[in-house]
Amino acid sequence: MNPIKTFFATLSSKSSEKKMDIDTIYDIKIDNLNGIQMDLSEYKGKYILIVNVASKCGFTSQYKDLQSLHEQFENKIQVLGVPCNQFGGQEPGKAENIMSFCKINYGVTFPITRKVDVKGKHQHPLYTWLTNKINNNVKDSSVKWNFQKYLIDPDGNLVNYYLSSTNPLSSKIVKHLK
Repeated sequence: MNPIKTFFATLSSKSSEKKMDIDTIYDIKIDNLNGIQMDLSEYKGKYILIVNVASKCGFTSQYKDLQSLHEQFENKIQVLGVPCNQFGGQEPGKAENIMSFCKINYGVTFPITRKVDVKGKHQHPLYTWLTNKINNNVKDSSVKWNFQKYLIDPDGNLVNYYLSSTNPLSSKIVKHLK
C-alpha cells in the first residue's frame, strides 16, 4: 500500500477511537425508563445481553424471544433493552409509552433503559464501550440497526455482537448459557 495512504488511514482510524476513562463495563451507569440510575455491576457473575430496541421495527417481535430468554435462563443471563430512535425513527415514544408497549404486547419484565443514542456524536458511554476495541479489548463494531445484540460474559468481557437478524434464542447466544 502507498505509505501516504497508510499514514492517513492510521490517522483516520485513531481519530475515530473513543478511549474511555473506565476500567470495565461494570463502571458504566445508565438510567432505566423510570429515570433511576442502573449500575451494571449488579449483573457481575451473569451474562448480559444488551439489545438496542424499538417498538415500530420489523424486528420488534423479538421482544417475545428476549422475554423467553430472560425467563428460561434468569439465573445465568440478564437481558437489557436499550431503546433507540436513530434507525428510521422507530422508537418515537416517551418512557411511559415504551414501558406500556413492552408490558402490554410482550409481557416484558427485564430492565429497559431510557432512550439513548447508540452511535454518533451523542453516543451513550455504554455503546462507546461496546463498539470500540480500545475499550472492550475484543473488537470494533458499529450498530447497524435496531435489535443488534451484544453479549457480555459473567466477568464483564465482550463475547461477541449479533446483527438484528440473529434471534435472541439462537444457538449462537444460547450455547454460552448451557
